[in-house]
Amino acid sequence: MQQLSELWIKYRVQVLMIVIAAVVGGYWILNKNNNDALISNTNAVLTSSETGSSLTSTTTMKGTVAIDIKGAVKMPGVYELKADDRVNEALKAAGGPLPSADLRQVNLAKQLTDQQMIYIPLQGETPVASSSTEPSAANNENGNDNSAKINLNTATKEQLCQITGIGDKKADLILQYRQEHGQFKSIDELKEINGFGEKTVAKLKDHLSI
Repeated sequence: MQQLSELWIKYRVQVLMIVIAAVVGGYWILNKNNNDALISNTNAVLTSSETGSSLTSTTTMKGTVAIDIKGAVKMPGVYELKADDRVNEALKAAGGPLPSADLRQVNLAKQLTDQQMIYIPLQGETPVASSSTEPSAANNENGNDNSAKINLNTATKEQLCQITGIGDKKADLILQYRQEHGQFKSIDELKEINGFGEKTVAKLKDHLSI
């Protein structure tokens, strides 16, 4: 016992330093492990959040469709709507139908699809097979001689522009007149539109039908 007491007195400082160093080292190692775990958990949360945001963004992008609505509407054009919207919502987006529109030919409950073309016909127009298809370029009721002619009452702007003597501006004027006054009763009625003189109308008669 005396020897142990002498050794303790002689080396107590060294022993205390060793104990303190061991305690400090253990505390540092334990604290480092906790920090690493905290950082790992934080990164996992951030990654999960970013992934969720990405999925939400992708879902949002896929939740819309672009449609092109034409014909007897107040504001024809291309509109971006919800994927689960119907033709009725597209009609509202275009400002609603004109008074001369024939909605009996349009399925307002049909669900929209991306890149769909919706045509709202005027009253008295030849029935269109689908609200997502172009109206017929010619009305064959007048006989075979009219099969190659463009029907003035159903033609789209693109079809009108194919006729020599009708450009973008004149095609727009024809469509505007048709929307405001209804169907043309005769080709000579084009003379009521500014820019369509007798000579111009005479040339167009070979390419148009009613």
